[in-house]
Order: sequence, then C-alpha cells, then structure tokens
Amino acid sequence: MRFQLIGVNHKSAPLEVRERLAISESRLPDTCRDLTAYPGIEEAMVISTCNRVEVIAHTVNGHADLRGFLHEHFHLKPEELDPHLYELREKDAVRHVFRVASSLDSMVVGEAQILGQVKEAYATARAVGAVRGQLDQLFSRAFAVAKRVRTETAVGSSSVSIASVAVELAKKIFGSLHGKNVFIVGAGKMSELAARHLMAHGCASIFVANRTYERAIGLAQKFDGQAIKFEDLYATCDRADIVITSTGAPHAIFRREHGEQFLARRKNRPMFFIDIAVPRDVSPEMAKLDGIFTYDIDDLQQAVSSHVADRRKEAELAEAIIASEVERFEARLSTLDVVPTIVSLQDHLETIRQAEIDRVRGRLGQMTPEQEIAVEALTRGIINKVMHTPITTLKSAAKEPEATTVVDVVRRLFNLQVKGKDGAAQSAAKKDEVGTRS
Repeated sequence: MRFQLIGVNHKSAPLEVRERLAISESRLPDTCRDLTAYPGIEEAMVISTCNRVEVIAHTVNGHADLRGFLHEHFHLKPEELDPHLYELREKDAVRHVFRVASSLDSMVVGEAQILGQVKEAYATARAVGAVRGQLDQLFSRAFAVAKRVRTETAVGSSSVSIASVAVELAKKIFGSLHGKNVFIVGAGKMSELAARHLMAHGCASIFVANRTYERAIGLAQKFDGQAIKFEDLYATCDRADIVITSTGAPHAIFRREHGEQFLARRKNRPMFFIDIAVPRDVSPEMAKLDGIFTYDIDDLQQAVSSHVADRRKEAELAEAIIASEVERFEARLSTLDVVPTIVSLQDHLETIRQAEIDRVRGRLGQMTPEQEIAVEALTRGIINKVMHTPITTLKSAAKEPEATTVVDVVRRLFNLQVKGKDGAAQSAAKKDEVGTRS
C-alpha cells in the first residue's frame, strides 16, 4: 500500500486555522487536478468540511511532499500550519479513512452528514480523473465499512447532531422557541437540518436568503417560508430571532456594524446566530454586543462533548469492525499486487507451449485425435509443474513485506518485460504493469 494522508480537523486545529484551509465546492475539482500534477502523486482527493480538510493520495513510491503542497496551495508558512497537521501512511491512512466515513472521527460521533460529504468529495475527484485505481478501491470499501458500522452497531441511533445541539442552545437563551422567527443564510444541507429542528420545536416562520435566489425559493417552500434576495439580507435580517448562517463566503458577512443596526431596529431584543460556516460568516466582534449571542462550529463542539460518553460502548464495537476491515483490505490489496504477475506468467508460458507444439507439428505428421489429446495433456502438465513453485511463492509472499521483491525476481527470471509502448504486440508484462498501477 502506498497511501498517504495529511490534514487538520476539529481536534488538531482551531477554527482560525481550519477556515484558512477551507476549499469551496467550486474550487474542489481544480484542487484535485493540482494534486495529481504534483510530483510523486498518482491519485489524490480532498475532503473539505467545516470540521476537516484532508488530502488523501496514492503515491508513486510511498512518499510525496503533501506538506509542501499544502504550504504552496494555501500560501501558508510551515510555522503557521505544521503544528496542527497530522500525517498518516499505509494501514494508518486506511484506518483513518474508514473511521471518517463511519463517523467515528466526527465532532458528533455517529452523525450521518459526514458520509455524504465524503461521497461527494470522492465523486468530484473521480469525475476529473484524480481517483481511478487503488484510491477508488479504498473509498468503495470505506463506504461499505460505514454501512456495516451503521448496520451492526447503534453508534448512529438517536444521533445527536450539530443541528440538535444548536436547538438546545437556542432554548437556553430564549427559554421557549415558540413563536420565534428563523432566518437561514445559505441554502446548504446543514442549514436546512438546523432549520428543520428549530421549526419542530415551535418556531413560527422562516426566511431564506441565498446568493442563488432560485435555491432560496426551493428551501423556503419546504417550510412554507419566505425567500429573500441576498442583496436585501441586511435590510430584513432583523426580523429574525435566530439566524442560521452557512455560506461559502471567504470573509465574514455579518460584522459588528450589522449587529448594531439589527439591535437598534429590534429595540435591543436579543438575536441568536448559529454560524456553521468555515470560514466563519459571523465576525467574533459581533459577540461583544449586548443582545447578540453567537455560536460557531467550535462552540458547538464543546456543547456536544457531553453526549460522547453515551455512545462510547457502541463506538468501541465500531472500532473493532474497522480494525478487522483494515486487515481484510490490506490482504486484498496484497493479493491484487501479485495476481497480474501470475496472469502474465501463465500467458507467457502458454505462448511458449503453443509455439513449441506448432514448431514440431510438421515433423510429427498427421496426428489422430487421441494423439492430439495426449500431446495437449503432456505439455500442459509440464507447464503446470513449471508454474507451481513460482505461483505458490508469489501467493505466499503477497502477505509479506518482501512481496515487491519476489514479484520483481519472478519477472526477471521469466523475462516478463514491456516490449514497447508503441508496439502493436505487447508482452504479458505490459498487462502486469497496468494491473499493478490499478
């Protein structure tokens, strides 16, 4: 395995760092293309959510300078970024991918949104050709593992979500949510989920603003709400008691002067901002105003920590499943590494057998069907005996660290080499090479 992973998440880096690494949905395809063009990388993809930014790569020789890529791509100095990075390789990288997809590495263990986010990142990378071989196999297996974890454990049952925690915080501030107005800024899935929870707890009406007005209309209709044009955001936002904001804006869209205007028009009645955007939509200066209560994604993390103990036992069961799946995946990849060589060897020796039969057929004269069968059985028996030891050795070595060395020796012994990229006839070794890269 030549997997390599580097990244930051809600445990390794504060929000101030994560928001500098955030990649918008529109920039993700180009980032994947840049990655695969980087020295030493065969395949790569990026997972970018409010809680993590991770690069996962399948490398040429087991090492690529992923730190260097992050420094260059985000224009960050090593001292700014490196203290917050974690880097994993081979089995550790596989285990981490399985844990992320299964929501064991999430801020809220067991939440369902992360699997969808990983699938979207995978689909984007695959669409631009950045994922096509072993990374494809890794994430296909990760999705199956996540499904198994949800099926065989209760880690996702009665799931506490960021949205549900936001409701709890709002209830603490207002006492009751009955009759309160909600304003959604940004029509994403997390915003919709939070709004759904709030409406279920008695909120009266909902407004939706989005840069694409049609999307605002679509989301507002789900709640019998009102769509607001984005340019009218500041003129209308003071109607809301609770604002849920999650846009892809690179800078804060709510600043202190906006909060002052809202409070003046509301005659100092309090407003509650749930900022689940990375980078943040709400400036920290807003929280300094009396009557404005702001919670960002890291504040919500602290609020959900009390729920972790409740599902620790189920998480332990899920970790056991992942441990066994990592071993299973490693064994499967190891077998795949030697199978192309075995097939190439079989093709190579079969070609020799057929050529030798054709060469002596003229001297043997016309053979009866019985003689044809006898010659076929004799030559096949010889070939099978010749292949037995190298094939057995290859299969045994597949599970050992020296597998690559054994494969190389077998190729050299039987001259399984590429005859030429442009030749009409390619040797069996060419098929081997393609299979190994895949």
